[in-house]
Amino acid sequence: MSLLARADHCLIALAELFADAGEIMVSPMGPLPALAARLARRTFAPDLLLTDGVAALVDDDGVVEGQMTYSRVFDTLWNGRRHVVMGASQLDRFGNQNISALGPHERPTAQLIGARGAPGNTVCHRTSYWVPRHSPRVFVPAVDFVCGVGTNRGAKGLGGLVTHLGTFDWGGPGGTMRLTALHPGVTVDEVIAATGFPVAGVEGEVPTTRAPTAAEQALIDGLLDPKGRRAAELG
Repeated sequence: MSLLARADHCLIALAELFADAGEIMVSPMGPLPALAARLARRTFAPDLLLTDGVAALVDDDGVVEGQMTYSRVFDTLWNGRRHVVMGASQLDRFGNQNISALGPHERPTAQLIGARGAPGNTVCHRTSYWVPRHSPRVFVPAVDFVCGVGTNRGAKGLGGLVTHLGTFDWGGPGGTMRLTALHPGVTVDEVIAATGFPVAGVEGEVPTTRAPTAAEQALIDGLLDPKGRRAAELG
């Protein structure tokens, strides 16, 4: 499978995170999640509210259609009417996320972007994750610093997880990470080798993520990403 075709499967999997969401504000962080939210709104989730990341609600084409000031963002966040898709430098089997620092807390070996809104996101509303490069460096037995909380620390409602290998949730025993589908050409053994802890859902037959429909592919290629830049996020 080409890198572009794999990116399309990831894009559809990310878009489906917003299925049946209704009228909520979505905050997709990163190029592919942003494309996915726009695709979802144009197809099966027309009530999604998108922002320009500053102070306005925008339509599918980026045209301002309402206000979303900083104070209104926090009102929406605290009320749970938001679904954010974040990245992760580390994730453990319960979905605890680290984007702050690597190494011992007293003397970290690498400084990252800081906890940002991860604590509030994960305790207030639905939070999903996008990890373009699934590896044992990201999926670790224990994160070095907890930013977003997982199922064992009171997460409000962890959504899905999409990586370049497949889709996952936290429906495993005790709220642990579970494989829900593989992208075409990916094997269970690849997922096991790329994850630093046991993953539920690897036994038996695993479903395959779907490709875009003809109508979705036309939107992606003709309007959302005609230059095919989405593949760069996986490369």
